[in-house]
Amino acid sequence: MNSNTRLQTILADTPVGMILPAIAQLHLPDWWLAGGAVRNTVWRAIFGDDCELVIKDFDIAFYDIQGDRAQELAAKATLTEQFPDDQFDVKNQASFNRWRKGETTYQSTEDGISQWLHTATSVGVRVDLQGQWEFFTPYGLDDLFQGIIRTTPVHIDNPDAHQKAASFLQKCPYLRLA
Repeated sequence: MNSNTRLQTILADTPVGMILPAIAQLHLPDWWLAGGAVRNTVWRAIFGDDCELVIKDFDIAFYDIQGDRAQELAAKATLTEQFPDDQFDVKNQASFNRWRKGETTYQSTEDGISQWLHTATSVGVRVDLQGQWEFFTPYGLDDLFQGIIRTTPVHIDNPDAHQKAASFLQKCPYLRLA
């Protein structure tokens, strides 16, 4: 089984797999679900209940050069109405630097996701309107499947990345630092 098929198999019957079709219905341009929801679901599936990392929220990244915060808030409200027990963080990567000081301007959703803190967090999944799965894995899936916490190249010296890694290790003793 290839890595993408393995990822789909792990995620399909989880909250991630249930929420993906609803996100697709929003018609956000170039969207991906990435971040902790994907990472933590995989790590719990691999390492079991002793891994206490859970889904805090669903990070949905998209890219719309004409978009604004209202677009993000509308998508979040729609998803929250459909899934009231879940939290959603919907961010337009085209305007990310406008509201988050010090961030660079991203050229695409993929550009934004590939600059997230860790390689295992920089994994995007989505489904199209026909339910076909797609994957964005700029650093591959080995770190995710092996429980390796590795900073992405732009965050090697970032104290936030190291602090977050330490919190992962406290909640999931099977993980390893790269």
